Amino acid sequence: MMNAGAQRHDVAVVDVDTHVISLVQNTASPSLAGTFGETQPPQEQRIGVGDSVQITLWESGAGGLFSSPAIDRSSAGSRSITIPEQVVAHDGSITVPFAGRIAVAGRTPPEIERAIVARLKDKALDPQALVSVTRNISNTATVMGEVGPGARVPLSVRGDRLLAAIAVAGGIRAPVSDISVVLSRADQTVRVPMEAVLDNPQENIYLRAGDVVTLVRDPQSFTAIGATGRNALVPFETAHLTLDEALAKVGGLADDRADPAAVFVIRYETAQVAHQLPGAGTIQAQQGFVPVIYHVDMREPSALLLSRRFPVHNKDIIYVSNARLSDFQKVFTLVNLLVAPAVTAVTVNSVVP
Repeated sequence: MMNAGAQRHDVAVVDVDTHVISLVQNTASPSLAGTFGETQPPQEQRIGVGDSVQITLWESGAGGLFSSPAIDRSSAGSRSITIPEQVVAHDGSITVPFAGRIAVAGRTPPEIERAIVARLKDKALDPQALVSVTRNISNTATVMGEVGPGARVPLSVRGDRLLAAIAVAGGIRAPVSDISVVLSRADQTVRVPMEAVLDNPQENIYLRAGDVVTLVRDPQSFTAIGATGRNALVPFETAHLTLDEALAKVGGLADDRADPAAVFVIRYETAQVAHQLPGAGTIQAQQGFVPVIYHVDMREPSALLLSRRFPVHNKDIIYVSNARLSDFQKVFTLVNLLVAPAVTAVTVNSVVP
């Protein structure tokens, strides 16, 4: 057995035990909720450039700004007028008759209503205003990638969660286990497996205006080489995979040639994780990662339980060494192939008179 934390050419070789298992299992995975901290919907929606709004104005009685001289002056009751839909211009403003240009970008509808009433209070009879957003452009999230047609999804006042927006955009076009969700907001981008969002409701966060959600097809896989049932690039086909499950996928250890004391899992660990492993603290990280070789001795009964808890990561390499006896058998077979023709010739010559 190798000593825990042995080093070879700036590579950490670590014997897997319960302590190592706990370090690997407790590795913090990328998290949408952990990064963005969104547990509640937006408290309010603000109008932005490109949105379309419609405004209705009222005044309390006839004879005011919005009265008709021929008809309205002879009847009681309030009067109203609806201003046709207009798009918020690049300067963030709209035009309201008798009120002029009103800055609306960055304001909520109630704030705009109060601004209009303030402009009209000296011109109309007890004016009132209602601002309606007829086309929401600024309060949208973009969903694209491995979804139906993709779409710019309007966000409602009540709030819209990630999975709801994906459903509106057409749903996922590939197996869930092959999909990663990439959420970009402002200057932050986080990538998580889709199954992590489905498994943990907290990851199904509320979206914000301007969010870009990209569904990326990224099949999780590991490579099995050496004395296994088959050497192959093997898909996970699930969100979580352990070492015992990975070995089972490739037919386990080859009985006739595998060394059960020499099972290895090779990966690049983040410096934060690697420097907590026995003997790996002195290895200098390259671009934030340290190459680590985890060693499992399958002759130990406890190793079977440890392998059930040891997580296999995407792009891991699982290597099983050949047994020394297997190498001897290869040499013996080769010698037999070389010697057999000569033995046959001698036998034939001895038989033929």
